[in-house]
Amino acid sequence: MKKTILFLSIIFFTACNSESDETKKVIVSDQAPQVIGPYSQAILVDGTLYLAGQIALDPASGQMVEGGIEVQTHRVMQNLDAVLEAAGYQFDDVVQTQVFLSDLNHYKAMNSVYAKYFDKSPPARAVVEAARIPRDALVEIMMVAQRP
Repeated sequence: MKKTILFLSIIFFTACNSESDETKKVIVSDQAPQVIGPYSQAILVDGTLYLAGQIALDPASGQMVEGGIEVQTHRVMQNLDAVLEAAGYQFDDVVQTQVFLSDLNHYKAMNSVYAKYFDKSPPARAVVEAARIPRDALVEIMMVAQRP
């Protein structure tokens, strides 16, 4: 009887642990900058992809790209695209973004680049001015993508 209870307990705990591992998957792209803190580039849970904020770091050098808000926004979107692609997603799957600007006066210029990445229906979005963004970036963008 004790062996049966022990066996059933092991099966139960193994099933519980394997289920949780299958529903949460860490996504890593070597085409995007490596993380600069204790977080993942993205996490996939039940068809929803949560992308960490990206700043305008060059994936090869790990250094901030030179240039203004347009150049930085383009690099950020390229970084996000690399992470989306690593998970098998694309910009059409993005349902929500959060944009952090170092200065809201960059809003129009950021939008001119951002809009090029969403030809069909753009996702829901919030844009806020942040007192300071890591590495003194001008822009940081995070996303959520969803597949049925």
